[in-house]
Amino acid sequence: MAVERGSAFLLKVGDGGANPVFATVAGLRTTQLSINGETVVVTTKDSGGWRQLLSGAGVRSVSVSGAGVFTGSAAEARIKGNALAGTTDDYRLSFEGGDSLTGRFLVTRLDYAGDFNGERSYTLSLESAGPVVAA
Repeated sequence: MAVERGSAFLLKVGDGGANPVFATVAGLRTTQLSINGETVVVTTKDSGGWRQLLSGAGVRSVSVSGAGVFTGSAAEARIKGNALAGTTDDYRLSFEGGDSLTGRFLVTRLDYAGDFNGERSYTLSLESAGPVVAA
């Protein structure tokens, strides 16, 4: 895998359509992705002292967090609306190499902050609400 720029790691939100068109969340300075999986242990006395895990079992999830400068873009407004309504929406994470992860996510946290003479910034957290597909 080649080295990639962090600025090419983009969070996009869908437009709400059946085949969503994705818009990049403007002003995002940092983005982080975590892929999580819980295990189901099926170790028995016949395992020879080694732990055994059940493949394909357990709960999988994807967590996304980001921070950026508020620009008032339509994508930011959509995320704010989703956060206030507590609704899931289509999101896509795209990478410089052309890979992406797409799925439905819930905004679990949206914080705004600002200084007297500085820009208004925000941080957000998303949790997957169903399958996340790699492309």
